Amino acid sequence: MRIAINGMGRIGRLLFRRLVQCPGIEVAAVNDIMDAENLAYLLKYDSVYGTAPFELLLQNNQFIIGEQAIPVFREPNPLLLPWKELGVDVVLECTGQFSNLSSAQKHLDAGAKKVLLSTTGSVDIPLLIYGYNQQLLSDNIQIVSPGGCMTNCVTTVLLVLKAECIESMQLNVIHSYTSRQQLVDAPHADFRRGRAAAESIIPVPVDLADSLERLFPLLQNKMAATTTRVPVANGALADFTFLLKKTLTKETINTLFEKAAESYLNGILAYTEEALVSLDVKGNAHSAVVDGSLTSVAGRQVKVFALFDNEYGYTSRIIDWLRYWNTAKQSLSLQQ
Repeated sequence: MRIAINGMGRIGRLLFRRLVQCPGIEVAAVNDIMDAENLAYLLKYDSVYGTAPFELLLQNNQFIIGEQAIPVFREPNPLLLPWKELGVDVVLECTGQFSNLSSAQKHLDAGAKKVLLSTTGSVDIPLLIYGYNQQLLSDNIQIVSPGGCMTNCVTTVLLVLKAECIESMQLNVIHSYTSRQQLVDAPHADFRRGRAAAESIIPVPVDLADSLERLFPLLQNKMAATTTRVPVANGALADFTFLLKKTLTKETINTLFEKAAESYLNGILAYTEEALVSLDVKGNAHSAVVDGSLTSVAGRQVKVFALFDNEYGYTSRIIDWLRYWNTAKQSLSLQQ
């Protein structure tokens, strides 16, 4: 499976690092407007995940990794990228700029066969969360949104508790700061985002509930969500407050998560009762690590907490998606 990555921010670079080491997946090209030497440096050295476990050289606008030679482009217009000539099966659209149907379509027009976003796209793009509804993929779907890191975490937890059991939900995702915040105080359309990210706990509005309502129609107008950015570079803690339709004990709730982690959500959900903090899930491939020691019940009101690595866990689902798409493609070929 030949993959191109468009946009080499945090997610694009981590995907690159991981995909060049994935059997059965070949990185055919990368594209970003930054200088190629700067990109090579950022791929080699990472403040969160450390030095790359492979040697990377930049020669003649190509990244050389062992026997791999990966073309590097600096083209802002996807229509002008040589996806057809390179035989690209899937473009990982990681810029965040081409997340509606018409703009993502440019990759297809340039010759790619499929496009996988690295965010929740516009409502005209299918929102398919791996582990929840990826089975809705059909051969005529060429552009998919796999949701974002928060959507994947929350969907996983909601799948276990079942939407029909939930009367309402309040959610706060306590999240590491991101590139859309400021390092020092500066003007910003969202005043709080303009404050120094490493100095304050910063509430940030998020459209997470809109995405969740698309996935769980039974919870329409029954959910509210926000995110609070804190001064760490990586990691997140989802803080759920559920009002259930019936009273459940802490033990019953924890058993639901523990069994799900061992069965139908194995590899996507993890369950623990250890005294973990966000740093302990750095490099963890799960979308959610539910901490059963923090589960609490007050009548029909339930608190659940789930840790996750907002970068590594999310890129793990992207890689799952690529493998799933490739398997679906092979299955269709055999049927034909």
